[in-house]
Amino acid sequence: MPAAAAGDQAIADWPGLDAGAGRILLLLHLDTVWPIGTLDRMPIREENGRLYGPGVYDMKASVAIGWLAVHALRDLGQTPRRPIRFLFTGDEEIGSDAAVELIRTEARQSAVVLVMEPALPGGEVKTSRKGVGDFKVIAHGRSSHAGGNHEKGLNAIEELAHHILTLQRLTDYERGTTVNVGVIHGGTRSNVVPERAEIEVDFRVATMAEAERIAQVLQSLKPVLPGARLEVTGGLNRPPMERNATMIATFEKARRIAAGLGIDLQEGSTGGGSDGNFTAALGVPTLDGLGALGDGAHALHEHVVIDSIAQRAALLAALWREWES
Repeated sequence: MPAAAAGDQAIADWPGLDAGAGRILLLLHLDTVWPIGTLDRMPIREENGRLYGPGVYDMKASVAIGWLAVHALRDLGQTPRRPIRFLFTGDEEIGSDAAVELIRTEARQSAVVLVMEPALPGGEVKTSRKGVGDFKVIAHGRSSHAGGNHEKGLNAIEELAHHILTLQRLTDYERGTTVNVGVIHGGTRSNVVPERAEIEVDFRVATMAEAERIAQVLQSLKPVLPGARLEVTGGLNRPPMERNATMIATFEKARRIAAGLGIDLQEGSTGGGSDGNFTAALGVPTLDGLGALGDGAHALHEHVVIDSIAQRAALLAALWREWES
């Protein structure tokens, strides 16, 4: 399925023993954050049991784990209990705008969604993720000569300065909320009172209630300087993946299956979002972080622990073979 402004999506199916059983959706993405040419300065290398390279952890190793699990079961002459659908998306790293409706449609038709995002560094799967959103706030003022007619100007940067402090103070670590004014643009020259300035605001929230609170504050911003005008756009991109009763039950089922392999599966949380945020918000059982162990997602030291690839493939195969309602 081609996408005009993002990487393409692809679907592959593996029939299960019980064709009428609810299927398992395996959710993967093929895109990375790294630009073309990164391999020239960050080549693939193996060192001390680790494989380094752009995108190996997030999340090329996960694609390999999926296919290894298929081959493992086939080599043993086994078939998954339920039908398996692989959904490969191509724009997760830029918000999944092109893939989100397909993800939701496929999730609604599935008994469980297994998200192949990388594991936490200690191997934990992810049973909660923060919701992710962004806003852009544009201030409109009035330009003038900074020397000859300073009093006739209305400084858009000054207007935004008031709001930057207000927004930064919305961060509440106890609630799991962070607000970050990460980009600011404004003005043309130092001797011109700027008529326009804008900021880009990232926010992360642990609950939908917090998402609504932050959105209300942003959408209620009023100009401080007389005559200034504000323009606010944006909102929540990925809803929070909350550790609710469904999430807990899903993890406990996976933990019991993992124990049968001698794996002590643990859980954790992260501030980053994934496509699992979309599926969990629908109430569909979702288990995230089934990819390889490693570290350094989006960083120069990105790597996977090579031995973990086979272990995670074995875990995935067991989940396919043993998952019950």
